[in-house]
Order: sequence, then structure tokens, then C-alpha cells
Amino acid sequence: MVANQSIRIGDVEVKPGQRVSVNLPVANLYTTTSLHMPVKVLCGRRAGPVIFISAAIHGDELNGVEIIRRLLKRKALQSLRGTLLAVPIVNVHGFIDQSRYLPDRRDLNRSFPGSAKGSIASRLANTFLKEVVLKSEFGIDLHTAAIDRSNLPQIRANLDNEHVTRLAQSFRAPVVINATLRDGSLRACAATHDIPVLIYEAGEALRFDELSIRAGIRGILNVMRELGMLPALKRKPAGEALVARSTQWVRASTSGIVTAAAGLGSRVLENDRLAVISDPLGDMEEEIRAPFDGIVIGASKLPLAHEGDALFHLAAFRSVGKAEHAVEEFANIHDPALRRTVEPGLLET
Repeated sequence: MVANQSIRIGDVEVKPGQRVSVNLPVANLYTTTSLHMPVKVLCGRRAGPVIFISAAIHGDELNGVEIIRRLLKRKALQSLRGTLLAVPIVNVHGFIDQSRYLPDRRDLNRSFPGSAKGSIASRLANTFLKEVVLKSEFGIDLHTAAIDRSNLPQIRANLDNEHVTRLAQSFRAPVVINATLRDGSLRACAATHDIPVLIYEAGEALRFDELSIRAGIRGILNVMRELGMLPALKRKPAGEALVARSTQWVRASTSGIVTAAAGLGSRVLENDRLAVISDPLGDMEEEIRAPFDGIVIGASKLPLAHEGDALFHLAAFRSVGKAEHAVEEFANIHDPALRRTVEPGLLET
């Protein structure tokens, strides 16, 4: 057995076999109340990769917080090889305020790499980068859709990298998207240091979605098994991940009241009606139709829209029928109403 190495997070050294909570200081509130970014460090006895799992970079995205909380209770982690850095709340200020942003209205996920002497967003990004990301070899960042939108569970990653593609597919979300890097994002910054990051998008802001949470826990464990950090399952995990050829937002062509005809995860064909937009008196009605065959992977939750608002996010696949089957299989595996155990411990919470 090759022994693992100790790791230092902040002022705390965590040795092999230890499980330690570390509080990283962040900018205090103006009441002088101290704020800390909580980090749980699991340092396995045996050598293996160092990975981070992070959530709430946008403070109103709560599914990931619950995913990490439940993940840390899983017995499988007792067999951990390598080191897991779990950060359930990165944007502590936004989490307290139930806001996507920091108090200065900056988006933390556009503030990397940050600076120790910059804005509050810049300082927070810099702390997370130095103390967690740069000490890791791989990361999974957990997100939801923005306020008043919802996302079908999906993985976004750089699929030009074969190793990343394999890990993205091992997560077994129904949809995998080859997503471009955005300046200032955590994923783009990590890429400059050769640290690949998967983005898991599922559900909506300020809400827990049980299906998305269960799928997130299972997906993280699948990736850790793929990396050799956990023992492999005796049989292949259920579910299939399909790569989307392209995605496109369908926008409102006029302002009005939206009556949706297509739901999240729906299969639509070109020219199918997605929604009807009408005025309050019912004198005007305009149909919104699908521009191509695809699956609805994101949708607005608001029944009101201004002209140009994003209403439906569609993904195109080589086989839409196969993609529809993958979404249905995914729902059957994770729907808490279906007490169907697909693998040992899957429905543990």
C-alpha cells in the first residue's frame, strides 16, 4: 500500500486517515462579524488523486450544498484513496443573503483568479483558488439554473480532452455538453493550471430538487470510482450519458403571458409548439415553435416574458429518440417516488 500525503488547508495540516473541518477566513461583515468558508478535508490513508467538490459559488444555488452534505455521510468514503476537499458554500455572503451575487453585485464566477487586494469578489475568488483549487488535480463544481429557471441535470465540460470526456460520461447525467470556457470563471481559471473541472447543472435557484440531488451524489461517486478513489462497483452503473451536438436558447418573440406546452426533459420535433404568448385580454396570441428536433434541457419558470427573454434551452442530438430514452431512464433511476434500487445504497440519504 502506498501511503497518502498530508495536505495543508489554511493553517491546518490534515494527515492521512484524518477527516477535518477547516474554516477559511473571508471578508467580514460590516458588523465585524467573522465569516468563514467551510471546508471538509477527507485525507485517505492510501495514495490517490486530490479532488475538490464545490457548491454555491452563486449563493442562491442550493442543490449543491445539499449534495455535499449528503455525500459526506456516505459510508463509501471510508474506503477513500487520495484526498477529497468538499466546499459546500463558496460564496458565503451570497448564501446568507440568498443572492446569486456578492454584496458588491459582482458575480464570483466571473472574478477568477482574483486578487488578495481586490474587490470582495476578487479576494474571495483568490482565497478559494489558492487554498482549494490549486491544491487539487480535478474538480466538480455544482450549480443550478439562475433564478426563475430550471435545468435538466447535465454536465458541462471541455470534451476536446479525452480524459475529461471519460469522466464527464462516467457521471451519468443524461446530457453532456461541450461547453466553451468563459473569462473569469472558475473552470477557465483552473484550465490555465491544467486542472480540469466538470460543471454539474441541475434544478433551480433557492429550491431543493430531490431528483437532481440524488443524481448529483451518485454522479460524484461514479466519477470518484472512475478516478480510482473508491472501489469499483461489481456491475456497471445504470444510465447513459449522451453528448449534445449543439444547444440553443429559444427566446420570446413578443412580450406577454406565457403558457408553456413543453416541459423540462421533453422531446420536441422541429416546428412543434413550445409555448403560446398572449396579452392579458386574449386579443393577441403568438406561438413559439421549436427551431429543430431536440430535448428541452432548460426552461423559464415565469409565466411572464418580455420580448427577447430566454424561454427554452434546447439540445440537439444525433438521435433524439435515444436521448429521450436516456432522459426517461435517468428519471426512473432517480425519481424518489419510484422506490427502485438500481445499485446498493443508491437511495441512501
